[in-house]
Amino acid sequence: MSTTTGPAPTLPAQPAPPAAPQPAAEPAALPTADDTGHMVVCGQDTLALRLAVELTTLYGRSVTVVVRSVHEGQGPQIAALATERRLPVRVVEAPEPTPAVLAAAGVRQAAALALTGGDDQANVQAALRARRLNPQIRLVLRVYNRKLGRRVGQLLDRAAAARADGSAPEASTTVLSTSATAAPALVSAAVSGHPAVVHADGRLLRTAEVGPDGEPGGTALATVAVLPPGPRPLALDLLPDPAAPVPEGGRRLVLELLGHPEEPRRRRRLPGLSGLPVAALFSRRLRIALGSLVAVLAAFAGLTSLVTGQSPVHTGYLAVLDVLAIDDPATAESPARKVLQILTALTGLLLLPLLTALALEGLGTFRAASALRRPPRGLSGHVVLLGLGRVGSRVLDRLRELDLPVVCVESDPTARGVARARAYGVPVVLGDATQDGVLEAARVGRSTALLALTANDSINLEAALSAREANPGLRVVMGLFDDDFAADVYRALRDSYPGAETRSHSVSFLSAPAFASAMMGRQVLGAIAVGRQVLLLAAVDVGDHPDLAGRTVAEAHRAGAWRVIGLDLNDPAHRAADLGLPRRARPELCWNPPAARLLGAGDLVVVAATREGLARLLRSGG
Repeated sequence: MSTTTGPAPTLPAQPAPPAAPQPAAEPAALPTADDTGHMVVCGQDTLALRLAVELTTLYGRSVTVVVRSVHEGQGPQIAALATERRLPVRVVEAPEPTPAVLAAAGVRQAAALALTGGDDQANVQAALRARRLNPQIRLVLRVYNRKLGRRVGQLLDRAAAARADGSAPEASTTVLSTSATAAPALVSAAVSGHPAVVHADGRLLRTAEVGPDGEPGGTALATVAVLPPGPRPLALDLLPDPAAPVPEGGRRLVLELLGHPEEPRRRRRLPGLSGLPVAALFSRRLRIALGSLVAVLAAFAGLTSLVTGQSPVHTGYLAVLDVLAIDDPATAESPARKVLQILTALTGLLLLPLLTALALEGLGTFRAASALRRPPRGLSGHVVLLGLGRVGSRVLDRLRELDLPVVCVESDPTARGVARARAYGVPVVLGDATQDGVLEAARVGRSTALLALTANDSINLEAALSAREANPGLRVVMGLFDDDFAADVYRALRDSYPGAETRSHSVSFLSAPAFASAMMGRQVLGAIAVGRQVLLLAAVDVGDHPDLAGRTVAEAHRAGAWRVIGLDLNDPAHRAADLGLPRRARPELCWNPPAARLLGAGDLVVVAATREGLARLLRSGG
């Protein structure tokens, strides 16, 4: 599956790339790799290829890739990583990852193993074999069945705990799916035009260029580099001193946080009466009629109280019975009381059709309000999400976590994401996006981005072209499963819209960073390439680190090495096991903590660091 993106009209236009899309823009290969923390990848798909590139170029690890054949699938490209690109990659060819094959690949000494194949059972079996060979290895599995993956992860972690001797490093099992891990990057591509993001604590972090006095689109966390005028150099001084001057005509490269400030999430509106305002069940006309009925009853109750001398409460009860014609005749009462009873009964006969209309309209309005919402007439500046399948549902979750306005389009009313959209209160247009009027109903002409994520390449392409005709500057993220088709579409869109930046990436490319960071351990949240260098984001326990403990946030900063950008305020016993996972409750972190905040044992901080800086920081705490 590939995505093609183009910028929104609110962002400055970028020059079109001179050539057809490449698999990824990567930093230069490292001359040598760190022998400690050897990694193993089992798989022959695009994700395995991307993962090997991520681990070697971004994290500086040596990698062994186990493939079925170097002549099938991505096997030739994986083999070329070592022979042509000179990366520290070794290839082991075997029909299946048996214990002997895993041992030959170095699993006994490896720090992590990733299983990227499409067969859940084969991945689970290989993980069990690897856990027996190395109880402390970090396992990262690609599993489509979420329930199976969660239970297998618990099983493997319990097995590691039972065999651990207490002196080995942390073992963990992380179960991921490509749809879940690609969703944050797809959202970022639609919102900001750039898929290179890190997902942390329900927020998205990315880098952006701003002027000396400019402000980024999100919350600025740190100045990553100061850029001189002219073309950006490949080698940059990362994490400079905050007081470093910006040369005339230069720009700053800023690490920014996308999303809303840390506050309790708004409760999701669930379908049902509890999520509906009572006034929405009745029109204004019928509410006036109902009020008039109550006024008439009150008038008859008051008159009856004056005639009979009884309490208003009792006469009100009698008035209701008379309106409904279920009270006994007032034969023994005064003539005035008899006249009032007749008038009340006649009024009840006249009001009976009104009561029926109230009931019918209230029932119809309730059904309409409980059904899918329609896009409001004046809606604009929203994101149109086409397709609510596996990937679309994940993307919808991320869009709602960022509180972004969204309208969904889905042809199948039973799709898995339709119920989720109803629960969120998100407007949904049911219909085929290629039919006239469907995209118009989603207000695509006034939207800022379109995500076409159905399982049909033709529908995605036709919808994207129709949306571009309605709004030529629309940013489009289009799902195409055929890579060759995606390349042809890329060239056509680049030629048709020369002022737009167009990129093509696969979902495996978007998922690889999450798999790589999981292999590095729960401590590393992700990595962002900056020119030929890498900026790592990691969660570090202050403990007795001499460079952190007893220092303020400002004093803990080391120019060119690391900077504290976040602080976990929760009690250590109640912290999330992995800050890189999406949050479903109140966010954990305080971003941009006060500069005067003193760090001490028990604090957990998030740092932006160079690779050398993070290694130095972790060694100092050992």
